[in-house]
Amino acid sequence: MSKDPTAAQSDELRRLMQRMFRRFGVLASDQTPCGKPLSVAHAHALMVLLSKGEASQRDLGADLSIDKSNVARLCAKMVDARHVIQRADENDGRSRRVSLTARGRRLAREVEASSGDRFSALLAAVPASRRAHVIESLQHLVTALDALPASPADANEGEPE
Repeated sequence: MSKDPTAAQSDELRRLMQRMFRRFGVLASDQTPCGKPLSVAHAHALMVLLSKGEASQRDLGADLSIDKSNVARLCAKMVDARHVIQRADENDGRSRRVSLTARGRRLAREVEASSGDRFSALLAAVPASRRAHVIESLQHLVTALDALPASPADANEGEPE
């Protein structure tokens, strides 16, 4: 019996995405794919804060798609590294606001530039005639991801156990 074509395509998508993440260097815990000595989450948090200026821990977690305990640990590490400062939100004392220090801003700009260089090199390796198609395909995947729950556990929220 042959495999369902949708299942076969799903398996191929999974295999290719796993290979892409591994090959790009996303799984390295001690450096970013562009070679900075930071975790990927730390680097992305720096870039989010560089673009926003300041964010609540909750909003930063949402932007990074990580839960509140992980964002709290990440923020603590970033404070220890003197990349960010945290303060209580004036409107909600339980909420923490996070912003870059001067040191964090410099590093965020370096990460942003290194990331840009890495993606420019990657795109340059794609034939020019296929680049728009690759970007369009990735836009479709991101739209599909946006329509899914953030994690399988989120899909079950509100359902009886």
